[in-house]
Amino acid sequence: MNPLDRPIWSALATRQAQFARGALPALAFRTDVEPFAAAASDDPESLEALSELFVPEDKLLLIQRDPSPPLPGLNLVSEAIGVQMVSEQAVEQRRPPDVIPLDDGDAVEMRALAELTKPGPFRPSTHKLGQFWGIRHEGRLVAMAGERLKIPGMSEVSGVCTHPHWRGHGYARLLSAFVTSQIQSRGETPFLHAYADNDAAIRLYERLGYTMRCEVAVQSFGRL
Repeated sequence: MNPLDRPIWSALATRQAQFARGALPALAFRTDVEPFAAAASDDPESLEALSELFVPEDKLLLIQRDPSPPLPGLNLVSEAIGVQMVSEQAVEQRRPPDVIPLDDGDAVEMRALAELTKPGPFRPSTHKLGQFWGIRHEGRLVAMAGERLKIPGMSEVSGVCTHPHWRGHGYARLLSAFVTSQIQSRGETPFLHAYADNDAAIRLYERLGYTMRCEVAVQSFGRL
Protein backbone atom coordinates (compact mmCIF):
# COMPACT_ATOMS: atom_id res chain seq x y z
CA MET A 1 0.00 0.00 0.00
CA ASN A 2 1.23 3.47 -0.86
CA PRO A 3 1.27 5.53 2.37
CA LEU A 4 -0.78 8.22 0.62
CA ASP A 5 -3.63 5.78 0.01
CA ARG A 6 -4.41 6.02 3.75
CA PRO A 7 -2.66 9.26 4.73
CA ILE A 8 -4.31 9.53 8.14
CA TRP A 9 -3.24 6.03 9.09
CA SER A 10 0.25 6.64 7.73
CA ALA A 11 0.61 9.81 9.81
CA LEU A 12 -0.75 8.39 13.07
CA ALA A 13 1.28 5.20 12.79
CA THR A 14 4.55 7.08 12.21
CA ARG A 15 5.50 10.76 12.51
CA GLN A 16 2.39 11.90 14.38
CA ALA A 17 2.00 9.00 16.77
CA GLN A 18 2.21 11.45 19.69
CA PHE A 19 -1.21 12.80 18.70
CA ALA A 20 -2.85 9.37 18.40
CA ARG A 21 -5.44 7.63 20.51
CA GLY A 22 -6.42 4.00 20.14
CA ALA A 23 -4.20 1.07 19.26
CA LEU A 24 -3.55 -1.21 16.33
CA PRO A 25 -5.34 -1.91 14.07
CA ALA A 26 -7.14 1.49 14.25
CA LEU A 27 -6.04 4.95 15.30
CA ALA A 28 -7.55 8.42 15.61
CA PHE A 29 -6.26 11.86 16.45
CA ARG A 30 -6.98 13.16 19.92
CA THR A 31 -10.33 14.93 19.80
CA ASP A 32 -8.75 18.32 20.56
CA VAL A 33 -6.51 17.95 17.51
CA GLU A 34 -8.63 16.59 14.64
CA PRO A 35 -11.67 14.35 14.01
CA PHE A 36 -9.58 12.19 11.64
CA ALA A 37 -9.37 8.44 12.10
CA ALA A 38 -8.23 5.45 10.07
CA ALA A 39 -7.90 1.69 10.14
CA ALA A 40 -4.93 -0.32 8.95
CA SER A 41 -7.16 -2.21 6.52
CA ASP A 42 -10.79 -2.98 5.77
CA ASP A 43 -10.87 -6.36 7.49
CA PRO A 44 -13.63 -6.88 10.11
CA GLU A 45 -11.26 -6.61 13.08
CA SER A 46 -9.90 -3.26 11.90
CA LEU A 47 -13.34 -1.82 11.17
CA GLU A 48 -14.62 -2.89 14.59
CA ALA A 49 -11.60 -1.29 16.27
CA LEU A 50 -12.17 1.89 14.26
CA SER A 51 -15.82 2.16 15.28
CA GLU A 52 -14.80 1.81 18.93
CA LEU A 53 -12.84 5.06 18.64
CA PHE A 54 -16.06 7.04 18.16
CA VAL A 55 -16.66 9.63 20.86
CA PRO A 56 -20.31 10.63 21.54
CA GLU A 57 -21.29 14.05 20.18
CA ASP A 58 -18.34 13.90 17.78
CA LYS A 59 -17.55 12.17 14.49
CA LEU A 60 -14.92 10.04 12.82
CA LEU A 61 -13.68 11.65 9.60
CA LEU A 62 -11.93 9.39 7.09
CA ILE A 63 -9.91 10.47 4.06
CA GLN A 64 -8.52 7.64 1.94
CA ARG A 65 -8.25 6.46 -1.62
CA ASP A 66 -10.93 3.78 -1.40
CA PRO A 67 -14.21 4.37 0.46
CA SER A 68 -14.47 2.62 3.80
CA PRO A 69 -17.06 -0.14 4.20
CA PRO A 70 -19.75 0.52 6.84
CA LEU A 71 -18.47 0.84 10.40
CA PRO A 72 -20.24 -1.37 12.97
CA GLY A 73 -22.72 0.57 15.07
CA LEU A 74 -22.17 3.88 13.26
CA ASN A 75 -23.98 5.77 10.52
CA LEU A 76 -22.44 7.28 7.42
CA VAL A 77 -23.36 10.91 8.13
CA SER A 78 -21.85 12.47 5.01
CA GLU A 79 -19.56 11.65 2.14
CA ALA A 80 -17.85 13.60 -0.60
CA ILE A 81 -15.21 13.16 -3.26
CA GLY A 82 -11.87 14.86 -2.82
CA VAL A 83 -8.63 14.96 -4.75
CA GLN A 84 -5.13 14.31 -3.54
CA MET A 85 -2.37 16.32 -5.19
CA VAL A 86 1.41 16.01 -4.95
CA SER A 87 4.16 18.47 -5.86
CA GLU A 88 7.26 17.13 -7.58
CA GLN A 89 8.18 20.55 -9.01
CA ALA A 90 10.51 22.82 -7.07
CA VAL A 91 8.82 25.96 -5.75
CA GLU A 92 11.02 28.87 -4.76
CA GLN A 93 9.21 31.33 -2.54
CA ARG A 94 11.17 33.41 -0.09
CA ARG A 95 9.38 34.49 3.04
CA PRO A 96 7.77 37.89 2.41
CA PRO A 97 8.09 40.44 5.23
CA ASP A 98 4.37 40.31 6.02
CA VAL A 99 4.29 36.50 6.44
CA ILE A 100 4.77 35.68 10.12
CA PRO A 101 5.00 32.39 12.05
CA LEU A 102 1.95 31.53 14.13
CA ASP A 103 2.05 29.75 17.49
CA ASP A 104 0.00 29.00 20.60
CA GLY A 105 -0.63 32.69 21.19
CA ASP A 106 -2.44 32.90 17.85
CA ALA A 107 -4.50 29.72 18.29
CA VAL A 108 -7.82 31.40 19.12
CA GLU A 109 -7.61 33.70 16.08
CA MET A 110 -6.53 30.83 13.84
CA ARG A 111 -9.52 28.78 14.84
CA ALA A 112 -11.88 31.74 14.40
CA LEU A 113 -10.56 32.34 10.88
CA ALA A 114 -10.91 28.65 10.05
CA GLU A 115 -14.48 28.54 11.37
CA LEU A 116 -15.34 31.57 9.21
CA THR A 117 -13.75 30.31 6.00
CA LYS A 118 -14.13 26.50 6.35
CA PRO A 119 -10.81 25.23 4.92
CA GLY A 120 -11.35 21.99 6.82
CA PRO A 121 -11.52 20.84 10.44
CA PHE A 122 -9.54 23.11 12.76
CA ARG A 123 -9.70 22.30 16.46
CA PRO A 124 -8.02 23.92 19.49
CA SER A 125 -4.77 21.97 19.00
CA THR A 126 -4.75 21.55 15.21
CA HIS A 127 -2.00 24.16 14.93
CA LYS A 128 0.33 21.87 16.90
CA LEU A 129 0.49 19.41 13.98
CA GLY A 130 2.95 21.59 12.06
CA GLN A 131 4.14 25.13 11.52
CA PHE A 132 1.48 27.60 10.42
CA TRP A 133 2.11 31.00 8.86
CA GLY A 134 -0.15 34.03 8.65
CA ILE A 135 -0.65 37.55 7.39
CA ARG A 136 -1.98 40.31 9.63
CA HIS A 137 -3.46 43.68 8.80
CA GLU A 138 -3.79 46.23 11.58
CA GLY A 139 -3.14 43.43 14.04
CA ARG A 140 -5.89 41.19 12.68
CA LEU A 141 -5.16 37.73 11.26
CA VAL A 142 -6.56 37.78 7.72
CA ALA A 143 -4.90 34.77 6.04
CA MET A 144 -3.02 31.63 6.99
CA ALA A 145 -1.71 28.27 5.81
CA GLY A 146 0.37 25.53 7.37
CA GLU A 147 1.22 21.85 7.62
CA ARG A 148 -1.09 19.12 8.88
CA LEU A 149 -0.56 15.41 8.12
CA LYS A 150 3.04 14.19 8.18
CA ILE A 151 4.22 10.83 6.90
CA PRO A 152 7.80 9.68 6.28
CA GLY A 153 9.28 11.92 3.61
CA MET A 154 6.11 13.93 3.04
CA SER A 155 4.09 16.75 4.65
CA GLU A 156 0.63 18.07 3.84
CA VAL A 157 -0.16 21.71 3.03
CA SER A 158 -3.41 22.56 4.81
CA GLY A 159 -5.51 25.23 6.46
CA VAL A 160 -5.18 27.60 3.52
CA CYS A 161 -7.72 30.36 4.05
CA THR A 162 -8.29 34.11 3.69
CA HIS A 163 -10.82 36.34 5.43
CA PRO A 164 -13.59 37.24 2.92
CA HIS A 165 -12.79 40.97 3.21
CA TRP A 166 -9.19 40.35 2.17
CA ARG A 167 -9.62 38.02 -0.80
CA GLY A 168 -8.24 39.06 -4.16
CA HIS A 169 -4.80 39.98 -2.82
CA GLY A 170 -3.15 36.67 -3.73
CA TYR A 171 -2.63 35.62 -0.12
CA ALA A 172 -3.73 32.01 -0.69
CA ARG A 173 -1.23 31.58 -3.51
CA LEU A 174 1.55 33.32 -1.59
CA LEU A 175 1.08 31.27 1.58
CA SER A 176 0.58 27.99 -0.30
CA ALA A 177 3.77 28.59 -2.27
CA PHE A 178 5.71 29.52 0.85
CA VAL A 179 4.58 26.48 2.85
CA THR A 180 5.32 24.26 -0.17
CA SER A 181 8.83 25.70 -0.41
CA GLN A 182 9.37 25.21 3.33
CA ILE A 183 8.48 21.52 3.04
CA GLN A 184 10.73 21.07 0.02
CA SER A 185 13.62 22.80 1.79
CA ARG A 186 13.63 19.90 4.27
CA GLY A 187 13.92 17.38 1.45
CA GLU A 188 10.28 16.33 1.79
CA THR A 189 7.53 16.06 -0.83
CA PRO A 190 4.48 18.30 -0.31
CA PHE A 191 0.97 16.96 -0.81
CA LEU A 192 -2.51 18.30 -0.17
CA HIS A 193 -6.21 17.59 -0.41
CA ALA A 194 -9.10 19.56 -1.88
CA TYR A 195 -12.72 18.83 -2.62
CA ALA A 196 -13.13 17.65 -6.20
CA ASP A 197 -15.61 20.43 -6.98
CA ASN A 198 -13.34 23.21 -5.68
CA ASP A 199 -12.13 24.23 -9.12
CA ALA A 200 -10.53 27.49 -7.97
CA ALA A 201 -8.35 25.77 -5.38
CA ILE A 202 -7.35 22.99 -7.78
CA ARG A 203 -6.34 25.52 -10.45
CA LEU A 204 -4.29 27.43 -7.88
CA TYR A 205 -2.43 24.31 -6.82
CA GLU A 206 -1.84 23.26 -10.42
CA ARG A 207 -0.24 26.64 -11.09
CA LEU A 208 2.10 25.94 -8.19
CA GLY A 209 3.17 22.67 -9.80
CA TYR A 210 0.88 20.21 -8.02
CA THR A 211 -0.47 17.30 -10.02
CA MET A 212 -3.41 15.04 -9.35
CA ARG A 213 -2.49 11.73 -7.76
CA CYS A 214 -5.94 10.26 -7.15
CA GLU A 215 -9.44 10.90 -5.95
CA VAL A 216 -10.13 10.27 -2.27
CA ALA A 217 -13.26 9.42 -0.33
CA VAL A 218 -14.11 11.89 2.43
CA GLN A 219 -16.48 10.12 4.83
CA SER A 220 -17.92 11.19 8.16
CA PHE A 221 -19.24 8.51 10.53
CA GLY A 222 -21.29 9.11 13.65
CA ARG A 223 -24.62 8.38 15.28
CA LEU A 224 -27.80 10.04 14.06
